Amino acid sequence: MRFLKQVIFRFTGVILFVCIIQFSVAQKISLQIQLNQLGFYAMGKKIAVVVDANAASPFFITTSNLRDTVWRGSLSAEKNSTYSSLRSCIADFSSFQKPGSYVLLVPGIGHSTVFEVGNQILQDVGKAALKGFYYQRSAMPIEVKFGGKWHRSAGNIDTVVFIHPSAADKNRLPNTKLSSSGGWYDAGDYNKYVVNSGISMGTLLSAYEDDPIYYQQLLVSIPESGNGVPDILNEVLYNLRWMLTMQDPFDGGVYHKCTHAAFDEMVMPGITRAPRWLVMKSTAAALNFAAVMAQSARVYKRFSKQLPGLSDSCLRAAKAANRWAEAHPNVVYDQDAMNTTFSPAITTGAYGDGKFEDEFFWAATELYATTQDQQYFTAIQKYLPAQPLLPSWNQVGMMGYYTVLRLFKKNQQPQIKNLYHQLQIQLLKLADAYLLYKSISPLHTPMGHVEKDFVWGSNSTAANQGILLLMAYRISGKRAYAEAAIDNADYLLGRNATGYCFVTGFGAHSPMHPHHRISVSDGVTEPVPGLLVGGPNPGRQDGCSYSNIETEMAYTDDDCSYASNEIAINWNAPAVYLFNAIESFYKMNLKK
Repeated sequence: MRFLKQVIFRFTGVILFVCIIQFSVAQKISLQIQLNQLGFYAMGKKIAVVVDANAASPFFITTSNLRDTVWRGSLSAEKNSTYSSLRSCIADFSSFQKPGSYVLLVPGIGHSTVFEVGNQILQDVGKAALKGFYYQRSAMPIEVKFGGKWHRSAGNIDTVVFIHPSAADKNRLPNTKLSSSGGWYDAGDYNKYVVNSGISMGTLLSAYEDDPIYYQQLLVSIPESGNGVPDILNEVLYNLRWMLTMQDPFDGGVYHKCTHAAFDEMVMPGITRAPRWLVMKSTAAALNFAAVMAQSARVYKRFSKQLPGLSDSCLRAAKAANRWAEAHPNVVYDQDAMNTTFSPAITTGAYGDGKFEDEFFWAATELYATTQDQQYFTAIQKYLPAQPLLPSWNQVGMMGYYTVLRLFKKNQQPQIKNLYHQLQIQLLKLADAYLLYKSISPLHTPMGHVEKDFVWGSNSTAANQGILLLMAYRISGKRAYAEAAIDNADYLLGRNATGYCFVTGFGAHSPMHPHHRISVSDGVTEPVPGLLVGGPNPGRQDGCSYSNIETEMAYTDDDCSYASNEIAINWNAPAVYLFNAIESFYKMNLKK
């Protein structure tokens, strides 16, 4: 009998051991399962991508402890990517709507990270992306109360900066001392650029104009919170006041940037004591400035009680900058050429743009929308782009499209009505191309509809596509456009070929080593949260080591990699717009 008990015990032990092994395998988090790591809205689409799986294989949605299956389905047919060796199937569980915490399990592959189903899924990441601009503030200490463990000193105060010889004239001689304090650090470096502030500011102001009620209620814990001005406009204002210091009051021209002569090493802001320079005026800087100031005059006018005189100051500055650009229509910022003539040589970001029709168009639309002055409508007609292109720092024509489509939908003046319908047709044509690609995409996203989507800052491409699709939804009412925008948010948050959630501090697999001097040198293990990194970039201009160089996988989480893992204000701004617009979209639909 004792022998029999021993046999039974040993046999039971073997079974238990086998069960433990099998359970451990089932517990494995698999990077082959790529989805929005934050989760899904209960009433929304729910899509995951499974790499190197068998078509029609079963998949299961289980509770987060893997004990209970709550939904089951089958994987779609396999699709091959055009841009990598990726082979993927789609797991669609959109009909599952019960709130809670879950994982997606594929037998033989493993399971996903834990995700949520419910409401307010993107609220926290939307707030964090906006708060990311607070962490980029120059000349202001980041207090523990607002910045937590990422608190720091004020950095570059910039109350004494110098006129670079390239910017000198009879009124301001070389080495003239000025103040250009405040503003945001542009990216992973500590310089401030008017051109890149243009699209960044325009995007944030547009986010407010498209969703004012939502942003009235959005608080992100910054020093100005609760002052009667929405926090998104409080944050924009911090950079706006700096931009005003970049205008020459004598002629209305705008300096291209405020910068050290060379990039800092990986140190905290303010450590480097080298001089800071205001570098030459440029047409691009003047027109970006004019557009932002005209839009700001319109937006801040409704807050005249809290900010008396600001709207009028912005409009005067916008008109003066636009006049300067009209008088100097081809002043290109060519840094290499400039350095052959002037000293010290400037080697920081150039933001050099040699074609200005799109900037003239954007500035004209903002000025016309704010003033209704016919001279600006004449300029709109003169500079109207032949075809719309997705916004980027050097291609801002679409920003003008958005302003016309946002503000003049009901305008019955023949010239305005015709312009509106022309721009509407062109924008919807581009949006339809995104929908068509999404239907055949291995990742089921608009992102990647052409190979050039994967450029330096490709994640901003995905975010800006989302903004365009949301505009298409607003002017047409077609829900498919909004759902496609949400697919691109899913791309940024995990449903992509790398499996990364590309926003620092969010998701189970997100960047830990962005090319961001503050995150590298502040002594805190975790990077500053809420920052969107650049994303896959097969150009790999940084010369760093990449484990995969295929087009849609050319990303490395290494602070060496400024080509794929830097952060930048013009990438974070569309992320702010996209995440918060989606949150607003679902809030509105829940009320119906």
